[in-house]
Amino acid sequence: MARPGVPEPGFLHDPARHHDRKHRHPGDDLGPQFVARSDPLGDQRLPARLRRFAHHGRPVGRLLRPSPALPPQTLSIITIIFPPERRGAAFGIWGAVAGVATVTGPTLGGFLVTYINWRWIFFVNVPVGLVALAGALLVVPDLRPGRRHRLDIVGVLLASASLFGIIFGLVEGERFNWGAIWGPITIPEIIAAGVVLFAVFIVFERFQAEPLMPLSLFSNRNFSIAIWVSSAVAFGMLGFFIPVTIFFQSVLGFSALKAGLTFVPMSLVSMVVAPIAGRLSDRFGGKYILVAGLTFFAAGMGLVVLVISLNATQATFWGPAALAGLGLGMTFAPLTTVAMRNVRPQMAGAASGVLNTVRQVGGAIGSAVIGAVLQNRLATQLHDQAVAYSSQVPPAFRGIFVSGFSHAASGGFKVGVGQTGAQLPAGVPPALAPTLERLFHDVFANAYVNAVKPTLAVSIAVLAVGALSCLLIERRAKATARADAAERSASAAAG
Repeated sequence: MARPGVPEPGFLHDPARHHDRKHRHPGDDLGPQFVARSDPLGDQRLPARLRRFAHHGRPVGRLLRPSPALPPQTLSIITIIFPPERRGAAFGIWGAVAGVATVTGPTLGGFLVTYINWRWIFFVNVPVGLVALAGALLVVPDLRPGRRHRLDIVGVLLASASLFGIIFGLVEGERFNWGAIWGPITIPEIIAAGVVLFAVFIVFERFQAEPLMPLSLFSNRNFSIAIWVSSAVAFGMLGFFIPVTIFFQSVLGFSALKAGLTFVPMSLVSMVVAPIAGRLSDRFGGKYILVAGLTFFAAGMGLVVLVISLNATQATFWGPAALAGLGLGMTFAPLTTVAMRNVRPQMAGAASGVLNTVRQVGGAIGSAVIGAVLQNRLATQLHDQAVAYSSQVPPAFRGIFVSGFSHAASGGFKVGVGQTGAQLPAGVPPALAPTLERLFHDVFANAYVNAVKPTLAVSIAVLAVGALSCLLIERRAKATARADAAERSASAAAG
């Protein structure tokens, strides 16, 4: 099964904390520059080996280039510029723009891959990056505290190493069958080392005058709840898009463009709802908006489970996608508002960095868990469906037919049109080949439909727990009073 690349959470927090020390600086605009300048590595003029690296190694490149700094930087800038009572509306517009991006990005990418050439996807970010760079230089105010602070180098190294170990193990564990990866080193050992390093990081941060991750942030109850809920939302999103996209392309035979367009109602509804939800969260608080949003998102996913079938068309999923989009639109802005409302401007970068890091970690855990559940269910279903269809196979090939599907899931498969997980055995008469290919598709399609439903149920359960968790969010007046008391105590201790 195709796996997403290792996310960037180990590197998200440091740029955001740097923003607390220097606030917005023209150097922050280098993020769009590097994003814009790195993608043309797919240029046809480069050597073939380098082009292949640029194409297939893009997830690794995302680990190294400065683009992961952009989301936490934008959140911290909004937190600094806008007062608490107006941040919901600002985050709502931020979420609406993200909704536009989720429509245009996959759709344009699918169009380029389907009708032009995959190499052009590397140039998409060039004009976008240049426009973002110009806008950052001309529009974003230059806010600096006027004094420099110490950078927590040891904290950066511990956080990066620990999160890399945990996430690499979770994402790549399936590939190595959760066993040895290099010599005696195993995936469980890498994950355990990451957990140990993270514990060392937490202990180390407790004794730092200017820590990379101020642990005082977690004394804010609403911030802590929002952190957990953001990871649940990321888990749910990855747990939805990965298996459903495989279904669209491998079972229904959708092209990359058609699969991307199927999700357009979700993004359009989210784009419209997000600013409204942001303004409502400013006025009434985000607690019950979040509960409703996560419920609608889970309900839309539940409708997908009900309507998914071999007879489904693109239009079949527009209604569930729109309902899920309603939920997402009611989630992002209120969730960010709840998390950042009572955060002091001096801590905005650290808070946004933690928020985005946890979101990435939640997505990585979601992809690992959903991948494992889907593979397990698919392995069982492929064997059962192969046995059921084996009566239509000539006796000489029945054993190979069944055994081939029994081991197909463990070998993995790639997302793509016509992918079935099995290949024609050697010696098949040409007249029999079309029949076997049809049976291959029927076995895989029925097995996948039966396997994807319980897989999606896992994400629905996680979102349901997240929705219930939102009931623990404190009212704004109580949360503000608690934050003010904590700030007075901190000021008294410092002075």
